[in-house]
Amino acid sequence: MNQHPVIERLFIDGPAGRLEAVIERPGEGALEGCAVVCHPHPQHGGTMHNKVVHTLVRAFVRSGYEALRFNFRGTEQSDGEYDAGNGELDDALATIEWMRARHASYPLWLAGFSFGAAIAVRAAAATHVDGLISVAPAISRFATGMESQPDCPWLIVQGDEDELVDVDETVEWFDGLEPGPELLIVPQGEHFFHGRLTELRDAAMGFIAP
Repeated sequence: MNQHPVIERLFIDGPAGRLEAVIERPGEGALEGCAVVCHPHPQHGGTMHNKVVHTLVRAFVRSGYEALRFNFRGTEQSDGEYDAGNGELDDALATIEWMRARHASYPLWLAGFSFGAAIAVRAAAATHVDGLISVAPAISRFATGMESQPDCPWLIVQGDEDELVDVDETVEWFDGLEPGPELLIVPQGEHFFHGRLTELRDAAMGFIAP
């Protein structure tokens, strides 16, 4: 498959106005599915251009998926203001519906990093998706008290030296899930996976297309 994706920049109508987005798809070959990827905390410099978000997009594109990443409300050129995770959940659900309308007959996956991972977990619990990848999910801050958990194949990736999302909190939360998702603990992995992005990409690809 051509390793050079086709890139399209666009805006999507969201609940608080336009959402800035980028779609990447394989340069050749049959499409296998589509995906939406959510970025880390917008008030701490998180955007759709984050390296971990890029890595997740690359994993999907190399697996034959069209991947959409977008900026939450109030981030860069997206309209609106930060809404402590609640409006951002609505943004994620709107992009999922937009992608589902674009590719109605294909599997739709969801992924996210940190704040975006917590939003993705909440979105996957609120609507049907065919798979979920959560990288360093900030669950204790942004996804507590859910009535149900995502009902789909689900991978959680967490570094054991994460300085922002405590690995013990993630493991404790994971142990309370039934049935539980898959959990990959990356030894000596910190929050932004510096020096480990290829490993993260390969783990995601192995889960997307085992």
